[in-house]
Amino acid sequence: MVGWLLKTIAGEREAISPELLSAFPELGRVRLRRGGVLPRVGGWSLGRSTVAGITFGRTVWLGTNARASAELLLHELRHVHQFESVQAFPLRYVWESLRRGYHHNRFEVDARQFAMERVRPNSGLPSSEGA
Repeated sequence: MVGWLLKTIAGEREAISPELLSAFPELGRVRLRRGGVLPRVGGWSLGRSTVAGITFGRTVWLGTNARASAELLLHELRHVHQFESVQAFPLRYVWESLRRGYHHNRFEVDARQFAMERVRPNSGLPSSEGA
């Protein structure tokens, strides 16, 4: 019972594929989890059942059906950087989303650009949807 509850709330640990780590060693800074409450809360705030990924601190939670692609993980890695460099990042992120909407939020724009610039030179690797 306790294990099920913990998995439901926090998700499960997941490893980043060796192929992605080889191509993008900086992804080694990310702690990856799958499932849990946070992807659902993020989805609800956007009118969806879940999001592909959501970041808090150095931990990235993937939705249960999201593919751990280079594009998605690099996008979320940029949010890790934002957490580290912007004081009160979660509050500023929410404020940006309320003012400009999710897609025009400057932190989201920056994360999409960051991921795109890194995936393009490695176009042989799989990519998918952003967060």
